[in-house]
Amino acid sequence: MKISVISFTEQGKQLASQLRESLKDHEVRIFQKPEEGLIPWAKKQFENKNALVFVGACGIAVRAIAPFVKDKLTDSPVLVMDEKGQYVIPILSGHMGGANELADLIACRMHLIPVITTATDIHHKFSVDLFAKQNDLHIVNKGGIAKISAKVLRDESVTISIDGGSDRIPDETGRIPEGLQIVPYPPQTAADIVISSKEDVWEQAVMKLKPKEYILGIGCKKGKSKEDIGTMIKKCMEHLGISVSDIAAVASIDRKKNETGICQWTSQNRIPFVTFSEEELRRVKGNFHSSDFVKQTVGVDNVCERAALAACGEGGTLVLAKQAENGITIAAAKRIWTIEWAGGKHDEA
Repeated sequence: MKISVISFTEQGKQLASQLRESLKDHEVRIFQKPEEGLIPWAKKQFENKNALVFVGACGIAVRAIAPFVKDKLTDSPVLVMDEKGQYVIPILSGHMGGANELADLIACRMHLIPVITTATDIHHKFSVDLFAKQNDLHIVNKGGIAKISAKVLRDESVTISIDGGSDRIPDETGRIPEGLQIVPYPPQTAADIVISSKEDVWEQAVMKLKPKEYILGIGCKKGKSKEDIGTMIKKCMEHLGISVSDIAAVASIDRKKNETGICQWTSQNRIPFVTFSEEELRRVKGNFHSSDFVKQTVGVDNVCERAALAACGEGGTLVLAKQAENGITIAAAKRIWTIEWAGGKHDEA
């Protein structure tokens, strides 16, 4: 996650510098009184899906982001820190954007007080949208979030039906959140949450969750633009008959971890970008489209196919072999998805 911090006074500037120092393991950029103006600056951050941290008053932040707030599933995370460095307050996209998580991280490292207002968080209850994010599940109907959360907060039982049943839930004993009840799949009657890639079972669901089953492996010549990357990915998706919402991650070799075009495309589509070392890619088993040139250049005979399977973990299957065009190679693999009650599977780029 890229973090853009803006301040308006000298004291705020000092606090912003302290924040950057405390988040050395993240990409943090500091701004003060941007030349283009505050609202155009905020627009640019939203377009790039960056996290925004305002050092100042909440009112300034609200006015700056107001024209660009659209959807809780796609909005950028927005936080506010007071100039005295006492509090950090997530005000937008607490779960899906990660604002609450970032607030907790900042609070821990800078010894601030996090002011979390999300109802399920402050009551320590199950959060269906956070659960979906942690498990690489696409939320098909965002209106279901409020309905499920309302039942949770009323201490009512929430039923969940999972395609594949208990085989999808490793070590489930004692870990299922309080108030959740697993029911058979397909659900025989209406279920609160249904997790499946089969649309015909969603009629029985209040909350429809679709597993992101695909990993894209990618390699490219240096300097390829996000438009070039996007064009190639679009062709790959069309070939497979999938959409962006089906992609769990994009993967490549570690020397591409800062490749601008890939980073921009994945960031703007809020898709994790994961990379692997030469040694990690060489250990991936399978029959690959080898290239002596690629091996001489990066130390491994194939990047895209190996990276896709590496990111899948155990049981992944290559479903689209290496495609090459315009200095870009791409492949796709299908992962075996499972459900975990806590923790995610990928780190955001």
